Amino acid sequence: MTERPHKRAFTARPADPESWVKAPNPRHPRGGDTATFTARLTIDVTPDMRGQIKIAAFQRGVTVADMLRELLAREFPPTDGATP
Repeated sequence: MTERPHKRAFTARPADPESWVKAPNPRHPRGGDTATFTARLTIDVTPDMRGQIKIAAFQRGVTVADMLRELLAREFPPTDGATP
């Protein structure tokens, strides 16, 4: 009988958190365009705040994701490789 390959557990932690955070997801977007690579970020907000965010995005005619990406890009502009 063949052995199953060892898979890292779902809750396994990386040995080097800094490189883990900076490492891109190995899956590439369809079409191979790595310029459109995105990473998921999850935050907890109150139901009221979620509603306010969704209403603001609707009133501006954009998606919540696009609106928040723009806000985060404005608040955290790219640096020249230096750690802030």
